[in-house]
Amino acid sequence: MATTNFKEIAEQLRRRAEELGFALCGIAPATEADGFASFRDWLDRGYAGEMDYLRTHAEARRHPSSVLPEVRSIVMLGMEYHSERETPDSRIARYACHEDYHDRIRSELNRLSAWLSEAVPGSRSRGVVDTAPLLERDFARRAGLGWVGRNTMLISPKRGSWFLLAGLLSDIDLPTDPPFDRNHCGTCTACLEACPTQAFVGPGILDARKCIAYLTIELKSPIPEPLREHVRDWMFGCDVCQDVCPWNRRPISTGPLVRRDDIEALTPTEVLTMSDATFRERFRGTPLFRTRRRGLARNAAIVLGNVGTSADVVLLAKLAEDDGEDETVRDACRWAIGQIDARSGR
Repeated sequence: MATTNFKEIAEQLRRRAEELGFALCGIAPATEADGFASFRDWLDRGYAGEMDYLRTHAEARRHPSSVLPEVRSIVMLGMEYHSERETPDSRIARYACHEDYHDRIRSELNRLSAWLSEAVPGSRSRGVVDTAPLLERDFARRAGLGWVGRNTMLISPKRGSWFLLAGLLSDIDLPTDPPFDRNHCGTCTACLEACPTQAFVGPGILDARKCIAYLTIELKSPIPEPLREHVRDWMFGCDVCQDVCPWNRRPISTGPLVRRDDIEALTPTEVLTMSDATFRERFRGTPLFRTRRRGLARNAAIVLGNVGTSADVVLLAKLAEDDGEDETVRDACRWAIGQIDARSGR
């Protein structure tokens, strides 16, 4: 390995990453995460809510050696997923209107890892998406991909924030890129002001317990009543803070992820009339499978409570009285009926 031209290897690796569908690629040194102290403080303040896995594996996020003990470099990558909505009133986050990104990105990371193993025989590498204990945004900024905006998203000056991060950890000491040390948010506070639940405690600090994405995906218990009306018509995830970001105004490619139009066109009524078996058949292998049917049905009932009409009450009442239905869904249906009745003056 001593005679290997690692600069050339790095350039070839970037080209290979682009061929595999990654729009962004940069290399960072594998040292302690810059934001680890801030991450621990965020956890201590309780902002993670019910995401106990973040607390359980908190220490592992201090250094990438917890993922690959011999790591020397981290190749940070971004795969785009943005697409113009065919259904303008769809309220499912854009990334979720595609195949499950975990499977697709892991597959491409394995190909990139195999290429690197051939290029540098004897080397070791490991690809990670967002299930490994790695503070991806820290290393993405350090790899020169962009800055962390006020909405906590990594923003690329060329690509905005419509991309998913992944990393390839390697025991090769690859030449690294200059870190992105500038912040181009300027005086803009559009994302902070637009958040329906006011989930930002301050610039760059998100209280996940109020975030619509957390409430509709990560939270397994009932959505707190004071927040339900602010969920509005978002049935899975939320794009508000990205939709209003000026850096996302320019058109970009849709990326290699396979789009699922049937997800984008999904309605609350369709979800609530769907059986568990049908849900599993339709949405296994998609981001929606994470909530299972009960979670998505709970969200659908909340949406009807916010935007539904008297015509929806019959279905909601049927589910609210169904002893075989999950209690979380029944609770959401009862709340939704009360909201619709209040609006209609019944």
